[in-house]
Formats: sequence, structure tokens, C-alpha cells
Amino acid sequence: MAKNGTEYEPTFTDDDDEESEELQDWNDWNAKEEEEEEGPDFLCFFCDSRYSSCDDLFDHCSSTHHFDFRAIRKALGLNFYGSFKLINFVRSQVVENRCWSCGLTCQSNQDLQNHLHETVNFKDMTPLCFGEDEEGEDDYTAVVDKEELMSDLRHFEEICIDHDIHVEKIAMDFDTSYESGKSNVASSSNGYSNNEGSPGKVTINGMESGEHVESAGRKTKENKLRAYIPNHGSKDVKNINDDYFGAYSSFGIHREMISDKVRMDAYRQAILKNPSLLKSAVVMDVGCGTGILSLFAAQAGASKVIAVEASEKMAAVATQIAKDNGLLWSKSPGDGTNQGTGVIEVVQGMVEELDKSRLIQPHSVDVLVSEWMGYCLLYETMLSSVLFARDQWLKPGGAILPDTATIFVAGFGRGATSLPFWENVYGFNMSCVGKELFEGASKIPFVDSVDDHGLVTSAAVLQSFDLVTMKPDEVDFTANVELEPNLGGAAGSLTDLKSETTWCFGVVLWFETGFTSRFCKEMPAVLSTSPYTPKTHWLQTILTFKEPIAVTSGKSNIDESAAVGTEACPAVRIPLRISIARASQHRNIDISLETAGVDPHGRKRNWPVQIFNLG
Repeated sequence: MAKNGTEYEPTFTDDDDEESEELQDWNDWNAKEEEEEEGPDFLCFFCDSRYSSCDDLFDHCSSTHHFDFRAIRKALGLNFYGSFKLINFVRSQVVENRCWSCGLTCQSNQDLQNHLHETVNFKDMTPLCFGEDEEGEDDYTAVVDKEELMSDLRHFEEICIDHDIHVEKIAMDFDTSYESGKSNVASSSNGYSNNEGSPGKVTINGMESGEHVESAGRKTKENKLRAYIPNHGSKDVKNINDDYFGAYSSFGIHREMISDKVRMDAYRQAILKNPSLLKSAVVMDVGCGTGILSLFAAQAGASKVIAVEASEKMAAVATQIAKDNGLLWSKSPGDGTNQGTGVIEVVQGMVEELDKSRLIQPHSVDVLVSEWMGYCLLYETMLSSVLFARDQWLKPGGAILPDTATIFVAGFGRGATSLPFWENVYGFNMSCVGKELFEGASKIPFVDSVDDHGLVTSAAVLQSFDLVTMKPDEVDFTANVELEPNLGGAAGSLTDLKSETTWCFGVVLWFETGFTSRFCKEMPAVLSTSPYTPKTHWLQTILTFKEPIAVTSGKSNIDESAAVGTEACPAVRIPLRISIARASQHRNIDISLETAGVDPHGRKRNWPVQIFNLG
């Protein structure tokens, strides 16, 4: 949001052609919505009233319930993600009969409606809804890019599970008002370029390149980068990148990664066991670290390996390692001829900055290799850098290793929590500790190892990515899945063996990357972080429900008066809607989890949305 309380009107700077194309997309999207949705389908946040347009809904919420969405959004400078969090926060409070503004809990929904009041100072509720950064400034910026917003709307469509109100349609209808009031404003920094007017510098094999590119054309590049990197403040991005690459300067983390046998075996097999792919190829290694993948590529017969590393320390280390193994490529300062037999060229800098060196021709790389995956696959958001490298440097038809990635989800039971440990500590009952830990776990994601015996549902594919064809904005997504009880491995969690009823305490996310036969024709490979396979340093990502859900594989005698998901009425299916998006904090990701339970007779119960930040 705007600093020091200053309000900025969101404006746009699209070129005429881009603007025309975006307006067409916008109109097509609205037309599609009008075709699919007819009648009064917007349900009030606070009561049962329905409205046929967002304007009518907002007017009603403002006049009847003292919730002025437009004023709050403007005062806080919220972009789409901020609006998304605000609406979900209000919904979660209303479900619990709690005032979204002051936090007072009422006895009933009617009491809550009678209590609702004007918010005197919007700043007071900012930390409650969104949290603040270390300097006390809200994470969200008032500058909203239309292309980004359209992308967001596509990926967050119908964000509310089984609710008649659609968050993305609210944001979309509200933002159409910008069409008539656009004015020009300077583009905000994407955080990846130097100070205006300063030349960019790239270090090659430990020596600074003498060829620079001045600031001319910077705006064009920033527009291209915006598709890959969310719009963050340049100071924040620089600080985060410094910390991020600084962390990778520690040898401990590189030892952990190199010691990960599952990781290393998959990459080594893909690179060394596919000679038709690597022989005489030009290879780019994005984020090379110690250069181990570059060494594999050189060993496999690559004619040249461009090893890109942003950390100054690790670039120097990779250079020395390549030199010590006789694989470092070097040229004479005078005539540019190769002085050695090595093929590895280490480039220190971010891949988004390589064009400043003018040493690498666009679309000149045969094989792009990178170990870019983070926790929950997308943490660290390095995939965006790989896609940038693909679009800038890879030849048409060139190979990407790995070329596919898939996120999976499954429900976990009591056996995968710390509850059993605290119930018997040397004969003493310390279950109060376990209960407190469980309550805290529902607010933050955990990265830990989950044994396959701790899973109580089937696994489902949450999202699949094809790195050859995917667009940069597809890194953010929303997906619907449905989990079914699978109690074969959950005997330790069963509460009623006769009816096979147990409790699902949350969901586990993991990923697989594929080196498929599309490129690895001789020997494809798979890198899996599944609970069913040997453990990796990525472990799994755990999202804990606010309350456990009773599930059954087919209980017939249920209490239809009981709430779905309780022991008296266990669920036979758990529908989920999960959104994962790059967070306002650069390199972090936001995860939205919406959970429902369906009993054997089709009755459904929804739980309030949970929003996690992995960072």
C-alpha cells in the first residue's frame, strides 16, 4: 500500500496495441461470465440477501452492514491479492459470528448484524487481516497492473467453494471502473534492474565483463520481466534476493543437496544416460551452485556449458571447482581464443540480467537444466527464472531438464501428528501440549517428513506443469480436488475399527518432476518427494485443518442430525479448493485452503477458508 498514509489512484501505462488486446480479453471474459452466470447470484457476506451485480452487493453491504468494500480497498491500497484476503477474512469472521472490524464475538448471526458498525481507522484492522512486514508497512501495493489482474482473475476464478459469491468476479466488476479513468504513470520497478542510468555488469568466470548495456530500453525489459516476476518494491526485492543468495553461500546447504541421493540420482541419470541429448550440445545451468550439474553435462559430452549463479561467493566456488577438474573454459583477453580444453563458463549474475553482458546470443542454448524446485515445489519462485531463461536463451525445440512437474495432495491422520507422543511421556499425560501445538499448526504451514502410514485418504493430482509450454503467469493457480478415505495404512488412527472411521487432521503436499522420454529418449527419470518413496531434503509440506474431520470408507448408520465430519456423521469425501500464488513478500508463496466434507447421503459441510504463507 502507499507509504506514510498517502493514497495513490491505481493507473496503467499499457501501449495502445497491448491495451487493445487486454480490453478484448477483458470483454471476452465479461461476456463469458454473463453467459455462464444469469440471475441474482451474488450472496451478501453477512445475510441471505442476493444481488445480480457487484455494485448492488457493495451498496447493500455498505448501507446495511457498514462494510464499505470500495472505501476499504482504496484506503488500504489493496491489489487483487489484498482484496482476496480481505473478503476471505470477513467471511471467516462472519462464520464465527465475530465482528470483522473490532473482533467482538456475538451469540448469533442476527446479533452480529445488529452489532456491525463503521470502522473509524482502517489502519487498525490491517495487521489483523493481512499482517505487517518488519517495518510496519503493509505488504500490498496500490499499483495494479491490468495484465496482472487479468491473470489473477483467470487463476482465481470461482475462488469460494460452494459459496454463491465469487471473489474474482467482485474484484473484476470493481476494477472495470478503472477503464474510464486511466491515466499515465511511470512503471514501478520490478526490482531486478539496477538504479536508473547505471550500467549492468555480469561476471564471467570470476572476471567482470567489460561490455555493458545502459538504461536505454529498460522499460521494455521491465515489461517483459513483469510477466515472470510479481510487481514488488525494488528495495524489498533487492534485500530479499541478497538474503536468499546469501543463504546459498553456505556450504552446509550445498552439502545437504548433494547428499540427497534421490535428487542426485535423478539428475545424473537424466544427464549421463541420454547421450543423444547432451553430446555436443550447448547447455545452460540456471542456479548452478557448486556446479555439479554443469560438471555432469561436461562429462556427458556437452560442447559448452553456461553455468549461471547469482551468489558471488558460489560463482567463485563453481569457477574454482571447474578449474580444479580441468573443465573450466577460458579465453585469451587478446584474441578471444579458447586457452584450455574445458567447456564450463561460469557467469555470476541473475539469469534475468544476462542480456546485459551481450555475450550469450538469444535462443542459442540446446539444453536448459536447473534444479529450481523449492518446498511445495514453488517456494523460492525460481521457476519464473527458469521460464525466463527458456524464453530468452533456449533454441526452438530445445530441451528442458526436468520438463514436467506435478503437485500431489493427500489427507493425513493422527499418526502423522505429534499428538500420540504427548499423550504418554514416561507414563504421564501431556496431551495439553499436543492440543496447543495442533491449534498453532492450523495457522502456519510446516515442512516435515510424513510417513505413508500416516495418510488416511487417497492421493490426488493438484496441479501439473509442462515446462516446455507453460506461461509465466501459470505459476499461480487454483485447483479443485476430492479426497476419499483410504484407511488401509491408518490402523493406528482408527477410532472405530468396525465402521472404519478415523480422523483427517489436514493435508500433505509433495511434488514430482519428470525427465520424460520427450527429451530423455534413452533413459527417462523421475524425481519424487512422495511419502511413499525414500525421503529427500524437500520433505513434505503440511497444512493442518482448524479442526479434524472424521472420515469413513462406508459407514451406513449415521446420525443425520449431527454435523458432517463429526464422529456421529463422518464424511466419505473431502472436496478441496487450493490456491497457490506468489506472495507479496518476494520468493514466498501464499496457499489458500478451502475444505468441505460430504456424508454418505450427500450432505455437505464447509469450513472457513485458511490462508497460509510459506516463507
